[in-house]
Amino acid sequence: MRNTRNKTTLTKKAKSTNDVIKSEDVYEMLRTIPAGMVSTYGDLAKSLGKPAASRHIGKILSKNPNPIVVPCHRVVKSDGNLGGYALGISMKKELLEGEGVLFVKDLKIEEFHKIRFYPHKRQTILKISK
Repeated sequence: MRNTRNKTTLTKKAKSTNDVIKSEDVYEMLRTIPAGMVSTYGDLAKSLGKPAASRHIGKILSKNPNPIVVPCHRVVKSDGNLGGYALGISMKKELLEGEGVLFVKDLKIEEFHKIRFYPHKRQTILKISK
């Protein structure tokens, strides 16, 4: 039987997921990942309240105007493999190695679970003066 899912519904769902994630929020979250630690595209999406938006996070990171200051090299796939990088995979690996990250295979992080960082969205707390 042929898949009869409505493409319009899927497109609307994708747009509603992606429209609410601002690149500035993603970049701010990236700055919280300490050197020598990594996070995943999905971890960032979850922390921004949109767990299904990991691909959109990847798109935002691919357009990062300052990939060294905003450390998108610290974002990897959920299985510990490197994933993409605007400046090339070899540069991403070199940057991570410079921060002390070790690799089991050429592009897979050693003991990924030990250096995985789960970012949290910073909450703004309003203080009311009396």
